[in-house]
Amino acid sequence: MADKIPEEFKDVFGKVAYAHLATVMPDGSPQVTPVWFDYDGNHLRVNSAKGRIKDKNMRRNKKIALTIQDPDNPYRYLAVRGEVDEITEDGADAHIDFLAKKYLGKDQYPFRSPGEVRVIYKIRPEKVSTMG
Repeated sequence: MADKIPEEFKDVFGKVAYAHLATVMPDGSPQVTPVWFDYDGNHLRVNSAKGRIKDKNMRRNKKIALTIQDPDNPYRYLAVRGEVDEITEDGADAHIDFLAKKYLGKDQYPFRSPGEVRVIYKIRPEKVSTMG
């Protein structure tokens, strides 16, 4: 069952805040990456390139954890445990451009590699805890 993001923490989604995404490696060890993200009201959405470590990990094991720290108050954060509900390439190029506007102030994501395939991971929050 999905857990709700508390209303009093939704303001963090409008800020330039980074999430630290934890995935599980094949040997069971954790792997953590800072990522750009947004929230569509139901899912936290992360964008990456197909074939990266986090991509491989989330395809194999859909369980994730992430924290999002308020950039205005480092003692205020959300901790989310959840599951990847959907992995899609549909709309992923537009999504990374949207995130580039939020995080870099640029209309297009400037770090594309030749042949890179972008992917959106839609994460359903299952357990949400907060501090601050």
